[in-house]
Formats: sequence, structure tokens, C-alpha cells
Amino acid sequence: MDRRIFIGGAIALPAMLRVRQAVAQPSARVFRIGLLGGSPPTSPEAAHVWTAFFQGLRDLGYAEGRNIVIEGRWYGDNVEQLPALAAELVRLQVDVIVAGAVPAPEAAKRATSTIPIVVTNHSDPVASGLVASLARPGSNVTGLSLLLREVIGKQLELLKEVVPGLHRVAALTNPDLPGLELDARELDLAARVLGLGVHLLKARAPGAFADAFSAATKEAVGALFILRGGSMFFAHRGRLAELAARSRLPAMYPLREYVEAGGLMAYGVDIRDNFRRAAGYVDRILRGAKPADLPVEQPTKFELVINMRAAKALGVTIPPAVLAQADQVIR
Repeated sequence: MDRRIFIGGAIALPAMLRVRQAVAQPSARVFRIGLLGGSPPTSPEAAHVWTAFFQGLRDLGYAEGRNIVIEGRWYGDNVEQLPALAAELVRLQVDVIVAGAVPAPEAAKRATSTIPIVVTNHSDPVASGLVASLARPGSNVTGLSLLLREVIGKQLELLKEVVPGLHRVAALTNPDLPGLELDARELDLAARVLGLGVHLLKARAPGAFADAFSAATKEAVGALFILRGGSMFFAHRGRLAELAARSRLPAMYPLREYVEAGGLMAYGVDIRDNFRRAAGYVDRILRGAKPADLPVEQPTKFELVINMRAAKALGVTIPPAVLAQADQVIR
């Protein structure tokens, strides 16, 4: 054998093997991300928050059709469909489920104890039983909280400053959501400190809004407080703002979106930022992190948004001290 041929073959053989190995290697994995919530990304009421989530994914190098596939399941006003929708995502064997507002995370956890679940904006994941603690979730669920209960006192305080002589407030909530008892207790404690009486109103569906506002009018309350309504209230926030204006009730809402829809004022978290940050959880999980080891993040920044057009329509004068605290004033 010619020595030159042997040497050349010795050099070429590893190169050929590398080429064959490269061809034999599978292409980059395509992950399946399940989305579970009330309103889809194409809906006017939720497009902005899901846009923030998708932008967060793009910033981390994910693109639908290239390395991720999105499977969305939406229940709208038919919350009874949630168990079946969550079960569909499990059957599809998605790699992670991103669950929107209550009660979607609870339905997802009941459907699976193995597929990772990322919550985008939960009011109290510990009290609801989703996680063992914020620092160590200890289950297949992690994500971001809203601290809605923790800001009730501040929300009531602002409402009382805006409505002079306020003595009684109606609190509207969805009784089907978990944690109502804890919410009501916190509201009652905060109201007592401020010398306010509270009349609790319940609405399980949009069709019950009108009756709730009628009851508030009969109780002669001076203002309205949106305690918690989950995705159902959020999706119909324009209707709530309309009924509050028609009933001449100054109202405090939990999120800026209610004010952008015509409500008077809101103090709470920017949930668009929560959805963007949820993409980071998805990324870490797809890279191998366990939800049980990823602490639930709490918000550090709250915003006060005031709608001066709504104030004028209601005949409410916003005190300069309150206006000075506002992060945004809609005029």
C-alpha cells in the first residue's frame, strides 16, 4: 500500500465519520407550549398581555414554527369547559403549560402532576394550594403572583381620599374563585381601620353584573371596590366600567386595564410585565429546570392609574395629593 494513500485515508476517515454523525444527529428539538386561559391572544381584551409573553419568548430565541409550537385552549365565559381543555393539553403531551388568571392554573394542576405549569398572574398561589411556598414551590407549578390581597388596604385608602365622606363601599367579587374568604377577611380588616362599612356583592357570570350594581344602588353605598374576578371580570372590564358610570359609583379597580376601558382608578401590578417575565420561566424549564426549584416571583412595582374623563363624568374631584402619586393620568 502506498504510504501516502494510507496517511490520506487516515486523515479523511475521521472527517467522513464526523460528516455522517452530523447527518445522523436529530435537528434541534421543537417544543410544544400549551396556553390555558379565558381569552386568546387574538381577542381585544387579552392581545396585549399575550403579545408581551410572545415578545419575551422571541427575546430568548424562540419562534413559532422554528423551535416552538403553540397549543392554545380558551374557555371564554364557559368556565365549566376548563377541565376538558386542560385535559386536552395533557393528551397533547405539551412540554409546559402557561396558565392565565384563576381558575386556569388550578384546572391545569388537577389535570397533571408531571407537566410543568407556569402561572402568569396568580393572586395567592400558596393559599390556593398550587405551591407549598413561594420560595420552594415543591410541585410542578411555579410562576408569578400579583399580591392582590396585600394591596387592598392601599386601594381602599386611595378610594376614601377620592370620595370625601365615604362611609360604605360595595365590594364586587366572583364567589367561584378560590380564596374569597381570605380576600373578604383582609378587606374587612382594612375597612375597619379606615372606618368603612362593606357590602359584599357576588357575580359568577357577566349576566349577573347588572343585578349586582342594582343591589349596590339599593344599599346606598358611596363607592365600588372590585375585589377579585379572575379572567371573567378582566374580559368584561368595559362592561363593569360602564355600569359603574351609569350607577354613579366611583370605583377602584385592581389593574390599569380597567381604567383604560373607562374605569375611574386602579392600583396594582402591570400584568404585561408579568406575562413577559413568564417567558423566562418557560425558557428555564425547557432548558431542564424543575418548577419545584424555581421560586414564585412577587411584584416589586405597583402603579396608580387615574382616568380624569371618568372623574369628570362622575363629578369627582381628584385631590392633588392623589394625582401626585399617579404613574399615569388619562385625560
